[in-house]
Amino acid sequence: MDNILFFLTPKAMCSYLYDDYTVRQALEKMEQAGFAALPILNRRGEYRGTLTEGDLLWALKNMCYMDMRQAEAHRIMSIARRRDNIPVRVTTNMHDLIERAKGQNFVPVVDDKDAFIGIVTRSSIIKYCEQMLFPGD
Repeated sequence: MDNILFFLTPKAMCSYLYDDYTVRQALEKMEQAGFAALPILNRRGEYRGTLTEGDLLWALKNMCYMDMRQAEAHRIMSIARRRDNIPVRVTTNMHDLIERAKGQNFVPVVDDKDAFIGIVTRSSIIKYCEQMLFPGD
């Protein structure tokens, strides 16, 4: 297997945030999606970073003082993020994809124009390895 598209969850099937969302919008979207981390895109579809529940928790403490009305006044790009999931290009080889996935729950995938096209989840890679190691189980 040498093509990461085999593992790709396309953008149309991904949950993500836009970089102009407020803290409140991000909280609502993350609750609805049920994920602990989501990619952030700009309105041109370019990957901008990753927002986690922890990032939002600290933002609420430090920026909003637990007042949800204030959460509407802050944009998510003003939140200090612990770390962003580093994207890979669609042409990335499997070795580099797996190296990246070891430290991230998902790996954002971008095209040659930096447009977000989807994600590869660590669980999809593990599932594939399980099928190769234990066929028929």
